[in-house]
Amino acid sequence: MKRFFRRLLRGLIPALTLFLCSCGQEVQELQSVDIAMGTVIQQTIYVTGKGAQTENILHLIQQLEEETLSWRLETAEIFQVNQYAGSGKWLELSEKLSRILEQCQKLTEDTDGAFDVALGPVARLWDIDGWAGGQRTGMFQVPEVQALEQAVAQCGFERLNLQFLPGEKCAIVSLEEGAAMDLGAVGKGLALDEIFSYLKTETNVKGAVVSVGGSVLTYGEKPDGTAWRVGIANPHDPSVNLGVLTLTGQWYISTSGDYERYMEFDGVRYHHIMDPATGYPADSGLSSVTVLADNGLLSDGLSTACFVLGREKGMLLAQQYGAEALFVEKDGGIFTTPGMDALFQTMD
Repeated sequence: MKRFFRRLLRGLIPALTLFLCSCGQEVQELQSVDIAMGTVIQQTIYVTGKGAQTENILHLIQQLEEETLSWRLETAEIFQVNQYAGSGKWLELSEKLSRILEQCQKLTEDTDGAFDVALGPVARLWDIDGWAGGQRTGMFQVPEVQALEQAVAQCGFERLNLQFLPGEKCAIVSLEEGAAMDLGAVGKGLALDEIFSYLKTETNVKGAVVSVGGSVLTYGEKPDGTAWRVGIANPHDPSVNLGVLTLTGQWYISTSGDYERYMEFDGVRYHHIMDPATGYPADSGLSSVTVLADNGLLSDGLSTACFVLGREKGMLLAQQYGAEALFVEKDGGIFTTPGMDALFQTMD
């Protein structure tokens, strides 16, 4: 896997291209391809004058993982909170993690548990990311039924006792024994939120498109005034695009699919999107879901939730949140919300 990433980076060396704005100011196109959060980070940023935005964004993503999101790194707040599960202690969370968990709790409630960041025990048992990423070696095995049942019993947002004290921005939390948080379902979207907050402070940034794995942020405008074109992978053949989204301005786009990270055993594909109700990879008749939302956490979280729920319930959920969605079923059927239909064009 490391060799693959090295070859990828050598083949996509950062380049600089110069354009002229209609106002006469020189605009520089900064491009970079890097690895962070276990995925590929691709950036194209249009700036006036000199800039180090690509380097700063990469550092920002790494910092988010190391300080907040990771359940593997001891420096991360999620790791530290998980360590206290079953201790009976109440821990004060940072304002950032408090805000994240508050939004995740609402999404859990609105999906009747189809979305759950307290799915840590099940995610650890399968560890599809570890297997697919090469950190785990040997023969992949499907978890035993009894072990999976025990893991499912330890999951559920209700096992995270989250409370906000009156007038306080920071919450306190106490995890029941065996409980564990895993923010993988919203991690890439949260990275996009951090990137957007950073770009707003950079007055010389005129436009940008940043991809964190399967999640994309479009920001501002291209120098030539043309729309952003974001390709959506064909889940049945990820080497080609199913179609293209044509967008102007700021958008958050996230895709969840059974083709992204998976392992095969006895001819069956086991992907990384788990159904909290069963503890097995979600089997809702879908191959992928793409969501457009007004923030990264929601675009990422909704794409996961819609995938677990299936097309009909997922369509209603997206509309409830004012989001647009594209559903690709296993049999090849494509379904969109009305707003998405106006933005998406299939490849001929």
